[in-house]
Amino acid sequence: MQPETPKPPKRPVSVLVLLHDGQGSALLLERADRAGYWQSVTGSLEAGETPFQAALRETAEETGLILSADQLRDWQHHTEYEIYSHWRHRYPPGTTRNTEHWFSARVADPAQVRLSAEHTASRWLPLAEAAAIVFSPSNRDALLRLAAEEVA
Repeated sequence: MQPETPKPPKRPVSVLVLLHDGQGSALLLERADRAGYWQSVTGSLEAGETPFQAALRETAEETGLILSADQLRDWQHHTEYEIYSHWRHRYPPGTTRNTEHWFSARVADPAQVRLSAEHTASRWLPLAEAAAIVFSPSNRDALLRLAAEEVA
């Protein structure tokens, strides 16, 4: 067995993808490396990748859902936040901030979701409930914004 090749440092640019059913519920995933940490689809951009491409790739990798470009809504919004100290080792030395781009997609058949090894569980929750349990403030803000849009 060959030794595992170390992963290159992550880029401090990522995507957040809210998968929802169009009926007021969103998909949350529990992180395998942090029990009790619930989140939407997230991930860092790879070299040469646009945020839109990363959102499609991360959705496929984390949920098994293959979205077409017209299914993915680019919110044309990004936010910057401080990277939690327990995850800074994944980034180039001295990196403390990340820029996150927001996307969403309506999932026609929630039963189609198939988790990757990055997550141990999934659940569909009403948007306000989902916002209350995600660990990331930006994830919470995006879920609440989607909830406000669905009410409007």
